[in-house]
Amino acid sequence: MPLTDTAVRGAKPEEKPRRLYDSRGLYLEVSPAGGRWWRLKYRFGGKEKRLSLGTYPDTSLRDARDRRDEARRLLAAGTDPAEQRKAEKAAGADRAANSFEVIAREWHALRSKTWSQIHSKNVLDRFVRDVFPWIGAKPVAEITAPELLSALRKLEKRGAIESAHRALQCCGQVFRYAIASGRADRNPAADLRGALEPVKETHRAALTDPGSVAGLLKAIDGYSGRPVTKAALKLAPLLFVRPGELRKAEWSEVDLDGGLWVIPADRMKMRESHIVPLARQAQEICGSSIR
Repeated sequence: MPLTDTAVRGAKPEEKPRRLYDSRGLYLEVSPAGGRWWRLKYRFGGKEKRLSLGTYPDTSLRDARDRRDEARRLLAAGTDPAEQRKAEKAAGADRAANSFEVIAREWHALRSKTWSQIHSKNVLDRFVRDVFPWIGAKPVAEITAPELLSALRKLEKRGAIESAHRALQCCGQVFRYAIASGRADRNPAADLRGALEPVKETHRAALTDPGSVAGLLKAIDGYSGRPVTKAALKLAPLLFVRPGELRKAEWSEVDLDGGLWVIPADRMKMRESHIVPLARQAQEICGSSIR
């Protein structure tokens, strides 16, 4: 006689596991501890087998029957439902292992070995903040150009146009890495050329008239603030380095006798030391700072 919801709900545990049979191989197994599992008994290839269909009450009697019927449809088609479930789990694990986020983090770990710590953090933060929430869980081989564009449009909507272009560039490198490692066939980022809003050109304060340079140098020479700041202002037009590199310079990096300043690799974006020749005027400025 088929089970009823009342019978299932009122099933009590006993000293030994007990089975309450429904129909077509479905039964409820009640453990001595009170746990209740839906199971399907069937035969495949001449062997008796069992398939778990969930636990009660998370899986109701009706749900258990639906799962039983689906399993029996597979049997009728010559497929072992237990093996089918294993194959689906394996496919799901494979999809997760080849998700965009997994591939992107793998690519980042390889590339960041030659980057500065700051650049490495910026690239990963861009993925975590602006890309992974939208396409990170999707298999890298299944991501389409419209899906990638939809993620980047969110950056555009908040006015981060330049960040959108940088994110697209990084995504393109991840897709190329996925292709090279055999986990994707094409790069959808390449299809988005010209699809993003162009970066607006920003003109920063600059002297374009050579005749104005003298006025700037005189203004620097007349600066009456901190000596360290004045020395940095005088060095800037002689060395042509980034302000951050000049600000973080250390005396241990400077060889006044040799006329060289060697910026260590760990402070450079590409993790390569940078040699800056020191002109006579630069050496004099550094020497006066020491004194």
